[in-house]
Amino acid sequence: MRENGHGTGRRCHQGGRGRRGGRRRLRPACRRARRLRHVDRSRHRLHRRGGRRVCDTILLATKPNDIESALKEVAAGADGQPRLILSIAAGVTLTTLRDASPEAFRLIRVMPNTPALVGKGAAAFCRGASATDADAETARTLLGAVGLAVEVPERLMDAVTGLSGSGPAYVYLMIEALADGGVKAGLARADAVKIAAQTVLGAAAMVLETGLHPAVLKDMVTSPGGTTIAGLAELERHGVRAALIDAVSTATRRATELGQG
Repeated sequence: MRENGHGTGRRCHQGGRGRRGGRRRLRPACRRARRLRHVDRSRHRLHRRGGRRVCDTILLATKPNDIESALKEVAAGADGQPRLILSIAAGVTLTTLRDASPEAFRLIRVMPNTPALVGKGAAAFCRGASATDADAETARTLLGAVGLAVEVPERLMDAVTGLSGSGPAYVYLMIEALADGGVKAGLARADAVKIAAQTVLGAAAMVLETGLHPAVLKDMVTSPGGTTIAGLAELERHGVRAALIDAVSTATRRATELGQG
């Protein structure tokens, strides 16, 4: 296996023909890596000190129980120099991060979600007292390379966890149920899943790209006495709207509980 020049040991290309002919198709991860190259490199210098490579911006992607030991390791290599630390350790508060960090560290807490793996993430972040506007822009740019990035107060991070952190699972359940409905109506399973997933993708794009309220878009599809209003009435009869609201609320409470240990 040939390295791609970044030390990963993985190919950046997929499909196509050999080196002498044909066009190669980039993997999604490589396309996202290209977007990341547009980040202002003056704020992400990689230099050497004592034979070691030292980065000014560090992303900590550890389990919550490992965050303190990870910060100690980073601090040992920082030699008291300033660092911007972005932590995606679930439920670990800025206070906990600060207590485990040197004063020179500037801290940002991040809540991403799994669709970032395909460049469609929805992340939120909050910054510590010493983090600057430039640090917030760094976080927004890095996270924005793989989706949406929004800054919120820390008190709302658990709500973000309940909505976007857990939200993909809710949507997968809805896609599965819609596909089951299609199969029940006679569609082949593979077709039903694709149609259901594309329907959800298209509806989400309509919300984001038109800026219209979801209720307005819903009414645009719903004609008097038609199929859509009949289906919506069933969803309301079974309490789907309330169930989704309660799912976010319950997940938010659970995130708070986990953060409290």
